[in-house]
Amino acid sequence: MQNINWYPGHMAKTRRQLEEDLKLIDVVVEIVDARAPSACRNPDFEQLFKNKRRVIFLNKSDLASPPCTHEWMRFYAKQGISAVEYVSIGGQSKKLAITEIERAGEDILEKYKSRGISKTLRAMVVGIPNVGKSTFTNRIAGTSKAQVGDRPGVTRSKQWVKISPYLELMDTPGMLWARMDDLRSAHHLAYIGSIRDDILDVEELAADLLAELMALCPDALIRRYSKLSQEMSPAELLYGVCASRGFVLSKGVYDTERAARIVLDEFRAGKIARVTFEQPTDENEMAVQYEGKDI
Repeated sequence: MQNINWYPGHMAKTRRQLEEDLKLIDVVVEIVDARAPSACRNPDFEQLFKNKRRVIFLNKSDLASPPCTHEWMRFYAKQGISAVEYVSIGGQSKKLAITEIERAGEDILEKYKSRGISKTLRAMVVGIPNVGKSTFTNRIAGTSKAQVGDRPGVTRSKQWVKISPYLELMDTPGMLWARMDDLRSAHHLAYIGSIRDDILDVEELAADLLAELMALCPDALIRRYSKLSQEMSPAELLYGVCASRGFVLSKGVYDTERAARIVLDEFRAGKIARVTFEQPTDENEMAVQYEGKDI
């Protein structure tokens, strides 16, 4: 995959605004995609939020490997950061989210309570684009106050959302970082849709995704696209998807662009398999894990 020019000009403005808004915040709520927790965590956040109480929600965990999600939760716990598996559309997600946020700010509330003050806890929802920040906010607010979309960059300004008399959330724009040296992490962000498809070669991206899925979950992938085999190159895998779905143009030419978009859409919707591309190791290096079952 080619190098990506992925840092829109508004991202620098977003960072400056986050730094200013932190003065108003008690708790930072970080949303990451459970399929790529390492790639999703903006390294700038560690410095920005080091003095704030934090809770991490491993969102879209229904699309990820359950054992690997639990391993990430243990990893964050060792760093003193609360982390929970989460699905924004789940029946219990609202109560769970509110409980975890209030627990993260419990000592702050107790401090004010000891002075006879009923303080409103203010939390900032942060994360890179398209990990589900606004969906998260709307879910626990019980309304559609935050803008939601299936592409990165929908939320462009901060939005305050009142959850209860004593809890308010600030939904913020997704913030990427200026430089990504790890191309494997860049691939993972592109697979899950945190980098806009229109700045990428979609066919190359889908072929790379197919190759990685073939290494992780060959049986599930072949069940989804019957004409694939483990011996195929990335380009051949994309041709195989065309053959599997009948995506053929005039004179027998494969419609690889259509196949590429179908592969990306079906992966992002969880229709291929439950996959986690990364897991923490003792050296905090990236590995891969696949939960061997179809959705």
